[in-house]
Amino acid sequence: MGFNIVLIEPEIPMNTGNIGRLSMASGSKLHLVKPFGFEIDDSRLKRAGLDYWKHLSPTIYDDAESFFSINKGKKMAFFSSHGEQDFWDVHFSDDMFLIFGKESVGLASSILEAENNNVYKIPLFSKQIRSLNLANAVGIVVYEGIRSLANVRI
Repeated sequence: MGFNIVLIEPEIPMNTGNIGRLSMASGSKLHLVKPFGFEIDDSRLKRAGLDYWKHLSPTIYDDAESFFSINKGKKMAFFSSHGEQDFWDVHFSDDMFLIFGKESVGLASSILEAENNNVYKIPLFSKQIRSLNLANAVGIVVYEGIRSLANVRI
């Protein structure tokens, strides 16, 4: 069991490091799509990933177009605060691609429009908050997927 966690243009090295650690813990594969808001050898990224980062082999793409071309036809779910469907409505499957956008603005509107039937949100129950931290959002989605596939009640 495992997913493909995709970060399109991540900006904050600590989030990416934490998500790298999460990908290892969940048996998932990490995909990083450039441009990044940091250098891949950034010490903050490695610190957040702790000593696990050296065991991680993320797949790195030069841009979103390359990512989508290489992974055409794969099952994907996109996550955005602009989604109409809730994340617990995702029909998770092994090796599914879980796509997340950059911290400042999320996924590009062109992606959201092209994939509007596959865009999901994590509900927020406060009007004072517009989004969750990226690492938290990825953790919520990945472990809901694991729970869903394992059919385990938490």
